[in-house]
Amino acid sequence: MKFFVDTADVDAIAELNDLGMVDGVTTNPSLILKSDRDIVEVTKEICDMVDGPVSAEVVALEADAMLTEGRKLAEIADNICIKLPLTLDGLKACKILTGEGYKTNVTLCFSANQALLAAKAGATYISPFIGRLDDLNVDGMDLIAEIRQIYDNYGFETQILAASIRSANHMKEAALIGADVATAPPGVIKAMANHVLTDKGLDAFLKDWEKTGQKIV
Repeated sequence: MKFFVDTADVDAIAELNDLGMVDGVTTNPSLILKSDRDIVEVTKEICDMVDGPVSAEVVALEADAMLTEGRKLAEIADNICIKLPLTLDGLKACKILTGEGYKTNVTLCFSANQALLAAKAGATYISPFIGRLDDLNVDGMDLIAEIRQIYDNYGFETQILAASIRSANHMKEAALIGADVATAPPGVIKAMANHVLTDKGLDAFLKDWEKTGQKIV
């Protein structure tokens, strides 16, 4: 499973990139606001930092305006992936932009039917939102499983990009189901390394090593 980092914080991206944990980046208007930076400037910096796709989201609601914004965003760098909302206008824009050779990420997906439409429109990625469904007492992982089955049934090439990830457990479950990608905040990705028994074992090893009085270097 590929790891995308869901942030516009370049320092956080750089830290994970140095660990080899960044296959791409996703941004949205809320993350751009949080970064307190110009969208073109920060997106360009991120694109220069990572080799994989960087999702940049349109804010228009009508297809023609989405096309204009999407093409403008694509000028930032070759690895831009144009992020579009899962509306009929968004699907129309997706079909056209995909046909023009751009990578597309259809976002705000909350049902298998929506994901099926995105695949028919040729989306590079579909972004089902797990955490927001969980907030409504609906198991978001059930949606990932449904999309996986539908895409496998018909050989759709659209990749499942599990989004709205809230925990390390979400990452594990998405991987078990077979999501192609998971995008998560930096803190969630780093939390995947944590385990109380690892900490306990390391502490014991270090105490025993100290008793030997030896040095490796």
